[in-house]
Amino acid sequence: MPEKTIITVAPTGAWPTKQDNPNIPFTPIEIAEDVYRCWQAGAAICHLHMRDENGKGTMNTDRFEETVSLIRSKCDIVINCTTSGDLEATDELRMAHLPLVKPEIASFDCGSMNWMHNSLFINHPLFLEKLGRLMQTYNIQPEIEIFDAGMIYNSLHYLEQGILKAPLLYQLVLGAAGGTAATIENLVYLKGLLPPGANWSAFGVGKAHIPIMLATLALGGHIRVGMEDNVYFAPKTLAESNAQLVSRAVSIITAAGKAVASPDDARRILKLKGI
Repeated sequence: MPEKTIITVAPTGAWPTKQDNPNIPFTPIEIAEDVYRCWQAGAAICHLHMRDENGKGTMNTDRFEETVSLIRSKCDIVINCTTSGDLEATDELRMAHLPLVKPEIASFDCGSMNWMHNSLFINHPLFLEKLGRLMQTYNIQPEIEIFDAGMIYNSLHYLEQGILKAPLLYQLVLGAAGGTAATIENLVYLKGLLPPGANWSAFGVGKAHIPIMLATLALGGHIRVGMEDNVYFAPKTLAESNAQLVSRAVSIITAAGKAVASPDDARRILKLKGI
């Protein structure tokens, strides 16, 4: 049987605006319908951010509850919720939605960094310890977000301390301003630091999207697409929808001689414990 590759779709993010691409979904209804179309196209996981009434990133628990409920009423896609959708949110608010919506996966940003050369993205060790323990309580798989090599070493520390448990799941983020540049050499380097048995996915921000996707597939990783990371389908051509980006990923995976993972395949591969 062909090797199966998981497609995660990140439809919204916290930063792109309607001015960047008018097709980005913002409201719970828009996000849920968008995710449903992405599931139909082949996405196994959706990585969710919320937006407020002004289109800004928010950790509002009501919006998470409404969006997740709408998605679950439509399909069986694996839910992956952010814990970093608003740089101004308190540690408590960043975690408040998890016991309410009980996603199968949630982000675990494994270190602090200068963000976009204009602000700070703080992930204090005490916050990460609390977050890791909370995720264990609710059987939520941490998706360890890696913006530079030091964050991988942080994750190994938390593994030793029991804050994280194997098998670990990593998302390698390349090309975010303030983080690791999106080059093939950097991708290979980061992959080489991962512990044995870890599951991993990667993506490149913006114009690096396709090169990093192709290299990730060649290296045996899973992939992420979506307008959180890249609002274009091709140079100077805006993406019509997130489903369009998922459909292209399906074609590339198939051309590479691999098979596209279903949501249940993803649950098996990642050993998710479920709700």
